[in-house]
Amino acid sequence: MSSTAADMEPLTSGASNRIIPILKTVRTSLRFIHSLLFSLLLLLLPPRYRRRPMADSALPPSPSKSGKRRRLEEEDTLRRRALAEGIDMTTGNEDCRWNTFLFFGARRNALFVRSWLPITGQMKGILIIIHGLNEHSGRYGQFAKQLTSCNFGVYAMDWTGHGGSDGLHGYVPSLDHVVADTGALLEKIKSEYPGVPCFLFGHSTGGAVVLKAASYPYIKEMLEGIILTSPALRVKPAHPIVGAVAPIFSLVVPRLQFKGANKRGIPVSRDPAALLAKYSDPLVYTGPIRVRTGHEILRISSHLMRNFKSVIVPFFVLHGTADKVTDPLASQDLYNEAASKFKDIKLYDGFLHDLLFEPEREEVGQDIISWMEKRLGAESEQIYS
Repeated sequence: MSSTAADMEPLTSGASNRIIPILKTVRTSLRFIHSLLFSLLLLLLPPRYRRRPMADSALPPSPSKSGKRRRLEEEDTLRRRALAEGIDMTTGNEDCRWNTFLFFGARRNALFVRSWLPITGQMKGILIIIHGLNEHSGRYGQFAKQLTSCNFGVYAMDWTGHGGSDGLHGYVPSLDHVVADTGALLEKIKSEYPGVPCFLFGHSTGGAVVLKAASYPYIKEMLEGIILTSPALRVKPAHPIVGAVAPIFSLVVPRLQFKGANKRGIPVSRDPAALLAKYSDPLVYTGPIRVRTGHEILRISSHLMRNFKSVIVPFFVLHGTADKVTDPLASQDLYNEAASKFKDIKLYDGFLHDLLFEPEREEVGQDIISWMEKRLGAESEQIYS
């Protein structure tokens, strides 16, 4: 399996399967850094050595321009929210109660949330879905149907800048904000269902978010375990210089897109219909990755890789061996190094990135349900032993 790591595409946008063509932009980056360092030097010089004030063209955007940008973003958010509300969640889900609502996150931003709850039988547990980069919660309706048929409730939250939630489409100012929002939603659900066991599920970059969230004791205490599919754990820049300049660029031009991004992309499913559905979905962001978003993925990945040995939460990690978006060897390393007493891994031979959209999606979903039931059974044995 060592060839898998060698074949991995360098720094992609997670579940979006868009390659960041960093090498093509290095020359432009160096010119920008030269100008930035020169400007900083001028600021450090005594006033008498400084040149005349910058021309108007170099000044920050005027209030009217920033106001117009905010209005455009708000209009786009409302458009996306209407699309999110319009997704039909009833087809095939007649045996559950479904709902959508706005949840105000840790920074009081409006986050779009879906829920599916079984109508009959006692609820065994609740799974909270944190989707991957650039997708949205509405893509998980079939998985929710499978879960509710086994008496598991489901909640799914759109990150900031995704689906029907607030924010510029495809822009993530901080993955720590997503971690905080995940914890806040979990706390709300636990308050409404105090006796029901809860699990967190994260796909791709969402898996990185979930793993970091579960590292906080107050969040871990509310969980029975976490499930990670194709987690973004070992993400590296295409060139060492990118790691050096990314923090600067993410502060100066955080929303900047890499316009030359490879439009061909990497296959994330072996099901042609699933690929067509994903990339024709207007709620899936298909534009070039934004600078801050890319930096945030590098940052959280680096943090998690340094802290595998401190992972103690019960977890189940699933990965396809043919995944070219995230590294299956990193999932194996997580399993090998984590201190968790209750942990499992399953590698699917030849499967690609979006495991729940592969032709064998029912099998993958059942593996997740079986693991949650095993985990709940182990908890019951401890209580009564």
